[in-house]
Amino acid sequence: MNAALGRRLLAETIGTALLVVFGAGAVVAALTSGQGKLDYAGLGIVGFSFAFVIAAVVYMFGTTSGAHINPAVTVSLAVVRRFPWAEVVPYIAAQLLGAVIGAVLVNAIFGSRVSDLYVSGGTVVGAGFTQLQAVVAEALGTFLLMATIMALAVDRRAPAGFGGLVIGLVVACEIMVIGPISGGSVNPARTLGPDVATSIFGGSVPWQELWIYFAGPVAGAVIAVLAYVLIAQPGRDEADAREAQGTAGRVAARRVIPGEETA
Repeated sequence: MNAALGRRLLAETIGTALLVVFGAGAVVAALTSGQGKLDYAGLGIVGFSFAFVIAAVVYMFGTTSGAHINPAVTVSLAVVRRFPWAEVVPYIAAQLLGAVIGAVLVNAIFGSRVSDLYVSGGTVVGAGFTQLQAVVAEALGTFLLMATIMALAVDRRAPAGFGGLVIGLVVACEIMVIGPISGGSVNPARTLGPDVATSIFGGSVPWQELWIYFAGPVAGAVIAVLAYVLIAQPGRDEADAREAQGTAGRVAARRVIPGEETA
């Protein structure tokens, strides 16, 4: 592993850990404040917590790793040659590791309150909804997220400076809409990390639902990037993978070749 890739993987690990601590951790905080209940107002607060931590991570590590912090983002960018396939597995491994670390930290912060509540801030199918409804909701939410990422963090025509904030707010938006259905994960790592931590600490995990949080986000993200390239970029040549957002890319659509990163 070269030093540049090592830095990118470390950025993905730390970024995803922060996402889980201050995103999924907000779920635990809201449940703690609500004596185990999360009403719609609390869900909105959770959404904004995700928005702010995602924006922070994008501005923090966007120039280093692209701040994917989501396996669905990594896979979908590779599908349209905006990210090298050779780095997909290392990126996803770093993201999943970061998610587990973040969820363990949530357990450390809240202690016994986590086991008294539920899955370290994990996501589950809402009462009264089916797994099919949940997977469709996850796909739709991730479609919105990935289309926004393409428009503001990948497309070179995008205005500079707004990507992180808008991407974060889009996550808040989807949580407010699909949160009651599926938890509004739109990120396999964000769900798997808390599930693994809950299992480590002796809690009960609905493993039979885990496929929803992989299939839905990946499908939604891939459809989004394909649709964006087809509709929003007609006739535009595809960038070579070495110029891709996420290898050493600047946020907000600027051409960067590995080795030219700036802090």
